[in-house]
Amino acid sequence: MPVLVVNVDHVATLRQQRMGKEPEPVTAAHLAELAGARGIIVHLREDRRHIQDRDVEMIAATLNTRMHLEMAGTPEMREIALRINPHIVCLVPEKREELTTEGGLVVGGREKELAAYLAPIHARGIRSSLFIEADPAQIRAARNVGSEYVELHTGHFADAATQDEMRRERDKIVRGVELARTLGLKVNLGHGLNYTNIYEFKNVSGISEYSIGHSIVSRAVLTGMEKAVAQMAAIIATFSE
Repeated sequence: MPVLVVNVDHVATLRQQRMGKEPEPVTAAHLAELAGARGIIVHLREDRRHIQDRDVEMIAATLNTRMHLEMAGTPEMREIALRINPHIVCLVPEKREELTTEGGLVVGGREKELAAYLAPIHARGIRSSLFIEADPAQIRAARNVGSEYVELHTGHFADAATQDEMRRERDKIVRGVELARTLGLKVNLGHGLNYTNIYEFKNVSGISEYSIGHSIVSRAVLTGMEKAVAQMAAIIATFSE
């Protein structure tokens, strides 16, 4: 069955607004685990706008489930990953001027470069994922890199202005899931998924994980972290394998 992994970046975003000590992303991660999250995601950005190095180290050292480290493919981030030993490293594109990740990583034409970058990570026994668009060429290129997972970008689906556009984007993602599974890749979905639009994937098989952050943290501000995570985990528990 698919599982929920929770991104706690925006707990850190709230903390960094005052450059203070609270709310604590580590505590949020533990509460998410208790409520049913099967993993915790942190994106350590080069500009450290939300998650800090100390957050990564503490979460990695204290989780009872597993940590997914999202990062740009830079030498600095690889050194951190090799020191921290997360369960999964997910390579994402990163622009300093963006509010959040705006699209998928371009993998086509970079297969050798990305395979070489990930080689020391794979040698350490750390799994890897590539955050990509549900584009057949990018999915095939990801397979050639040697990554075990792809995370298909659901942001265009989530941001669709009309129902027709949403259906088109959903169908594209479903076809991407099918192709990736055919190629032997495990598939995660993430970006912009919330308590309403996630039902569009209820009967889609072949999805390993749903990566959700902003929607859960937004609800947690009103209801508490445990209740917000438990509600999303309960939804996903009804989905197809």
